[in-house]
Amino acid sequence: MMRSLWTAASGMIGQQSNLDVIANNLSNISTTGYKTQAANFKTLIYQNLQKNSTTTTGEAKPVGAQVGLGVRIGAISSDFTQGNLYASNGAFDYAIQGEGFFMVRQPDGTTAYTRNGHFNMSITENGIALTDSAGCPVLDTQGREIVLPNTYRTSELSVDVFGNLAYPDANNNPQYIGVQIGLAHFPNAGGLEKASGSNYLQSEASGAATVYTANDLNAKIVSGRLEGSNVQAADEMVNMIIAQRAYEMNSKAIIASDEMLQQANNLRS
Repeated sequence: MMRSLWTAASGMIGQQSNLDVIANNLSNISTTGYKTQAANFKTLIYQNLQKNSTTTTGEAKPVGAQVGLGVRIGAISSDFTQGNLYASNGAFDYAIQGEGFFMVRQPDGTTAYTRNGHFNMSITENGIALTDSAGCPVLDTQGREIVLPNTYRTSELSVDVFGNLAYPDANNNPQYIGVQIGLAHFPNAGGLEKASGSNYLQSEASGAATVYTANDLNAKIVSGRLEGSNVQAADEMVNMIIAQRAYEMNSKAIIASDEMLQQANNLRS
């Protein structure tokens, strides 16, 4: 009888975590580059009530008797499908159409990866740097920070669909300056460690990043656009209803188990 109490309790705890994931998706429905997450469940251990054995006639029983002891969160996965691209007002806003991640150098020297292309030009000691909204430098195809001379007028910079930066010459014709925005690709993007600010970090599960150009990945870098969240509000509302009902059913299982224990406790010999 006590098994059902703890089993149902594990179901309530699991659905609470599931609702936490759903709530986070809904709260990030307008976050640039956000990817929908989903809670994946796995069963806990099973208790053997009766192993496969033989009947009284010596014949093998087809099945044994095992009872499950609950559930827990096995993983929280991310859906890396493309979000919708929308027009933005930023002069240095870029969206990736296809695979890959922008690379940014964090203050501690490590590299973070993101689909959020809301960038700016920042004045540094070495020149004008292309940075994200937190001031972290964006990296090129060589893994170097993109820093341009102070003499450049940022309003005249342009970027083609492959991430090549161009600046007009004396005749006002755009000329490539030998700098290209790099894109990182992972063997298993689902294994990336999530960080703040729509950033991801490399992990053992994701595998090592390989730096490509956009054309190597058959991707495009679209200027004047940002990639919206791929959260589907209708799907999340349905998932929330399912989680709520599952939580309610597990709570009823606890109530039923408690009532059965109470009846057993009230038995008189």
